Amino acid sequence: MSAGVTPVVSRSMVVLAAAVALGHVFVNVISPFEFHRDEFLYLAMGEHLRLWRMDFPPFIAIVARVSRALFGDSLTAIRLAPALASALIVLLTGVASSVTVELVAAADSGLERERARAFSWVPWLAMIAVITSPVFLRPGNLFQPVVFDQLWWTAALLALLMRAHTRDIRWWIAIGAALGLGLLTKFSIAFIGVGIVAGTLFTPTRRDLLTRWPWLALLLALAIGSPSLVGQWLLAFPIRWQMRDLQAEQLGVRSPLAFFAEQPGLVGPAMLLALAGLVWLLLARAAAPMRAVGIAVVTSWLLLSLNHGKAYYGAPVYPMLFAAGALAIAVALPEWRAGSHSMWRKRIAFSIGAIMLLLWPVALPIALPILSPERTARYIAWLGVSGSTTTNYGTTLELPQDFADMLGWHSMVVALANEWRAMPEQDRADAVVLAGSYGRAGAIDFYGPRYGLPRVVSPAGSYWFFGPGTKPGRIVLALGLSKAELEPFMTQCDERRLIGTPLGVEEERAVPITRCIGPKSPLQMLWPALDPSHE
Repeated sequence: MSAGVTPVVSRSMVVLAAAVALGHVFVNVISPFEFHRDEFLYLAMGEHLRLWRMDFPPFIAIVARVSRALFGDSLTAIRLAPALASALIVLLTGVASSVTVELVAAADSGLERERARAFSWVPWLAMIAVITSPVFLRPGNLFQPVVFDQLWWTAALLALLMRAHTRDIRWWIAIGAALGLGLLTKFSIAFIGVGIVAGTLFTPTRRDLLTRWPWLALLLALAIGSPSLVGQWLLAFPIRWQMRDLQAEQLGVRSPLAFFAEQPGLVGPAMLLALAGLVWLLLARAAAPMRAVGIAVVTSWLLLSLNHGKAYYGAPVYPMLFAAGALAIAVALPEWRAGSHSMWRKRIAFSIGAIMLLLWPVALPIALPILSPERTARYIAWLGVSGSTTTNYGTTLELPQDFADMLGWHSMVVALANEWRAMPEQDRADAVVLAGSYGRAGAIDFYGPRYGLPRVVSPAGSYWFFGPGTKPGRIVLALGLSKAELEPFMTQCDERRLIGTPLGVEEERAVPITRCIGPKSPLQMLWPALDPSHE
């Protein structure tokens, strides 16, 4: 490699990434929606943080604990970390684009170093593709592991690219760190981890395996991600029943081809750029130094499709594909190398970027919660994009499922608090508040204290691991559990009222509040039988 060839991180890239973060902050300031049901769970996990004994990878719980301690409980504060992660993905995409340009300039004698400088638009095209893709817009606006997972995949692939760019084998340590943070965040990092192994084995990079650096990277990844692995071991591998339930309710009805068929809907017109990048990475002679990235992408996608994975599980590879696709437009056709054709390259790049930017405002109200629920529903009906409102279970709503999952929680807790205050004071002293799902439980824990509600007890999912508390349940006030569901455990039950929101998901449209007395067994004795792994 020629001296002085280094990736460019321009001031404009940083400004654009910062604008993305500020854009997400602004959306959360003006949004008429509430927290998402999953966000309540992750905030509760932060309150019950046990680093080495959690049923989910604990990164999101750590971020929840830190975010609330530093910035408070507002929607904007909680979602600041995802906004910053989204901005970093955009910035890393620009860096990856710069690196690909430098790699081609160094490896292709037909492309002079000075010629590469003419391709300053390449990073911009790739970054615009990320910014305008729905699969990156929404995660940056939700406090969920998804956006952090996208960040770690992007960082790992960029580090693999940097290994080729700098020829410095020590970049394996960065790969290991990114994969370790991914393991601390979501177990799906294993798919790109296997992909990187395949990319290494089937390219000259396999010579690295004869050195200590890839093996040190493996040890580092396992060390950083060890809380996720230890938690599984200590809790008898809850991932088994979590995957069992996911397969039964969502993944089992999917075909392997559905993974690929749904990809264009994730990124819109940027899909053409991604496909160009994938083909170029796998076939172009100029892309030979980057071939391991292309193989890693294909391997991860094949594994996800064969395992009936949701389409968005494989989305974190797109920043690298966008970077490669932008460069493919610039240099893939040798006959276009002449200076007289440089304007045509720029026109094609400009046209693709313009299409993405022109369609972006159309998709924005569907990707981000910026309109009221009613106006969002009318807008989707007017566009006729019913696919955007199909749930994980195959049903259709008036709103995207993520939006429907951000409705009605506060009013639900207020209604529960009214029933709580209507109870005699001596009954409240012994009463247990019970919830039938992690969303309802999390909402009670988040909003409840301001209305005098005690901490909730719930056997739903991760909440089961938080335990039944100390009260035996002489009196139970339950949210989301019917009289018929509670009567096997209590001697007398009375459904007090139904609450819900018409635009919410189906199970939140008519939620019962039930009061019961006389437990047939104390909660502490019942709890082992309610273990979700036994369902």
